[in-house]
Amino acid sequence: MSVIRLALFCALLGLLPAAANSQPAASQAEWIDALRQGGHVIVFRHGATYSDQADTDPLNPANVAKQRQLNDEGRALAKSIGESMRKLGIPVAQVQTSMFQRAVDTGTLLGFGEVKASPDITEGGLVVTPNENNRRAAALRKLVGVPPMAGGNVVIVSHKPNIMDAFGKDWFDVREGEASVFKPDGNGGYKLIVRVQANEWSKLAQTSN
Repeated sequence: MSVIRLALFCALLGLLPAAANSQPAASQAEWIDALRQGGHVIVFRHGATYSDQADTDPLNPANVAKQRQLNDEGRALAKSIGESMRKLGIPVAQVQTSMFQRAVDTGTLLGFGEVKASPDITEGGLVVTPNENNRRAAALRKLVGVPPMAGGNVVIVSHKPNIMDAFGKDWFDVREGEASVFKPDGNGGYKLIVRVQANEWSKLAQTSN
């Protein structure tokens, strides 16, 4: 049997996996209502930054002057996202961020209270070992698999490399300010519910009942 015929045969039997980039089937109303009930982990990539800046002292997150920073759009959108989530009635019980200032600022501007920065969700890049990058990816997956306290959601603000390492190549196109909403299953696993672009939250707040 040829490879093509074998593939078609397996597809008919339902043996081939669904397309990797397929989106969950939850409707807009369903996932917004689910977030209102709590129990989700929302992973943001930090907001929009200045493209002419770089992290020139990446081993020292305390050296803010040597980091890429949020630009005016990134700051405005982070604030707008938080306002829109509150209008939508989405409760946030905890905000955890990377130690880099662009992530801390994003988490702070969302306006849900105290922000806790952690090395576990901080971009390592080429300045930490592959083992450490893998550890951080596992740490992020573990955080997403922990159900939040009843009636609340957890927000995590991290970086594209961490998100890709944790969740796979489907996130190669994750944009600045984009959110991935996950539902922990109570057994350490999780399910992706929806991905939301930074500029979509205000539209959702305007149209949702």
